[in-house]
Amino acid sequence: MRIVVVDPSRTVLKIVTGLLQGHSRAIHPFTDGPEALSYIKSNEDVDALITSVELPSMSGLELCREVRLLMTPGRSIYIVLMSSNYEQNKLIEALDNGADDFIGKPPAIEELYARLRAAKRLRDMQRELFRLAMTDSLTGLLNRRAFFEQAEAASIRVAPNGDLCAIIVDTDNFKSINDQHGHHIGDRVLKAVASDVLNGNGIVGRLGGEEFVIVTERKSLAESMAVADCIRQALAALRVAVGDKEIKLTGSFGVSAWENGDTIDTMLQRADVALYKAKRNGRNCVIAAAPTLLATDVGAPRGLVRSARR
Repeated sequence: MRIVVVDPSRTVLKIVTGLLQGHSRAIHPFTDGPEALSYIKSNEDVDALITSVELPSMSGLELCREVRLLMTPGRSIYIVLMSSNYEQNKLIEALDNGADDFIGKPPAIEELYARLRAAKRLRDMQRELFRLAMTDSLTGLLNRRAFFEQAEAASIRVAPNGDLCAIIVDTDNFKSINDQHGHHIGDRVLKAVASDVLNGNGIVGRLGGEEFVIVTERKSLAESMAVADCIRQALAALRVAVGDKEIKLTGSFGVSAWENGDTIDTMLQRADVALYKAKRNGRNCVIAAAPTLLATDVGAPRGLVRSARR
């Protein structure tokens, strides 16, 4: 665990730091609340904050409130307030200001360890719940909702001044795999495609069925086309064993680049149209979407992207 400890007394800091060191814990002591807050803002791997209520320039309660504002679904920090005043009203005030726990100062060693064990259990549970909420249960990739959240964040980071592209991947003739071998083999194929071919190529999610989507950051359309072709070749080389036989795979790809005035939805719609053209062109190929490409140019696409937020 990475733990930030804040107390105006260097003696108390030394005592608490000495109690906490070891057991895979990294301790970062501070005598000043704003300095501790700045460190926590800059280091998203901080797991816990142990702070005195009594601080000079920023009270422990204020620090607690500010740290609580940094929380996101993917970031949890267990906050323990310390005070030599262990009255009930102080405990209530600490909890009302966002603390998870309250402990006397100086803390008893066994009590401190027990509270940190509780903090670790809660942190691990929160992280597992977050993982489950963000991932597709079959492939382990981002689910629809998580993909769109991360893609939107990427569009804010990169577009319109940088390069942002979308690649939609469809596993060719997947229905025939399910029909011939059964859905359990189809699931094995999708897992293999996700883990052996797609992972590590950008923001990768599963839209549904055999269709996947990738958003690449700071890559031009030509570079993203090259990424898509590398994935196409890797997919063609993939073999999934079924008894004494092997299933061979190919994929069709549609690629689009961010244009001024775009949203993630419109960029993906153009990639979806390009994918539709790749299917019509015989599959196992990569097609780039023209900036002005519309659904009416090639016939109505399958609509999977437009329904992806459901």
